[in-house]
Amino acid sequence: MKNIITLLSMCIFITLNAQKIQTEDVKRLMEKVADWQIQNHGNLEYRAQNKRLSRGNHHLLDWTNGALYVGMSKWAAMADSDKYYEWLKEIGETHDWKLHMRNGYYARVYHADDHTVGQTYFQLYRKYKEEKMIKPTVHQFDFILYHPSKTKMDWKSPFHQDRWNWCDALFMSPPVWVMVSNLTRDRKYIDFMVKEWKATTNHLYDKKENLYYRDGSYFDKLDNGTKIFWSRGNGWVFAGLSLVMDELDPNDKHYPYFIKLYKKMANKLLEIQTPEGHWSMSLLGQEFYPTPETSGSSFFIYGLAWGINNGILNKAIYGPVVEKGWNAMVSHVNKDGMLGYVQAIGAEPGEAHPDKTEVYGVGAFLSAGSEVYKLYGGK
Repeated sequence: MKNIITLLSMCIFITLNAQKIQTEDVKRLMEKVADWQIQNHGNLEYRAQNKRLSRGNHHLLDWTNGALYVGMSKWAAMADSDKYYEWLKEIGETHDWKLHMRNGYYARVYHADDHTVGQTYFQLYRKYKEEKMIKPTVHQFDFILYHPSKTKMDWKSPFHQDRWNWCDALFMSPPVWVMVSNLTRDRKYIDFMVKEWKATTNHLYDKKENLYYRDGSYFDKLDNGTKIFWSRGNGWVFAGLSLVMDELDPNDKHYPYFIKLYKKMANKLLEIQTPEGHWSMSLLGQEFYPTPETSGSSFFIYGLAWGINNGILNKAIYGPVVEKGWNAMVSHVNKDGMLGYVQAIGAEPGEAHPDKTEVYGVGAFLSAGSEVYKLYGGK
């Protein structure tokens, strides 16, 4: 019986991965997932007043929701209705367009997680042209620029997360710095971002594996004899690279640095995709983590499809990787539109379940869908 079940599972995956992706199907599913998430996100006014929001009691401006909004913004630009933009706009208005605060003040001015929502503020500004939407973000980034943190990158150093010393940070904050630079036409913001990105990479990037450690506490750890390269952690980085390059002028002097790093990671991802289409929660430990996980995998699909769409990656080589990956993600959306198999908040490989979701996983899925849609001819 066990062998029969295994064989049936393999056949299902083969069938899914053989399916030709249709743009109308991608768009229809993105809408279903986006609608499910909004319907299950709770009442904005209640959450704002009680400082507890969303599934898992995430604050509306927390990084978890910030990652959701990145994907929701991409979906809003595709949707046939402005209701998604309006939903995002209400979140910004509810919080006076400020970055994440704690107890009424900026307790973590430098912390990258609290900058994430700034990406969405800029996307809304580009649509509505209201300066109030991005003014607080620019003001806070100016403070950081002129009062840079002096802490070391070491994980145990005082105020260590005032620098980008954990790999997730490369998704959260760097794209906003380029957005501020594009708005002000002042490249000092880009130069600051590049300096800090390089410091993070010099600290966390494994040149042999072309992957990032989550933070310095994992340098000497092994999991079943393999180095620990967390899937979602590297997903944060790979998606962050795509977001930064999407904002950065290809003629910018720093662009080749990001392209080189991006291509090395893309090549590694090509090598380690699982036969089912996802990426293992421990990227080098597929045999020990057979359970699918959709947040890291969706970020990889987003970044790879973005690279093909922008002429950076060879479609003949990477197209099948994206197709197999997207079909695997689609198989984990239930009939109501809930994306399953999203690993809970963490910092390393763990568990994922078909009936468990998280807002950042939905954001990653919507981001992936936006580029898959373009890849297959969507306008």
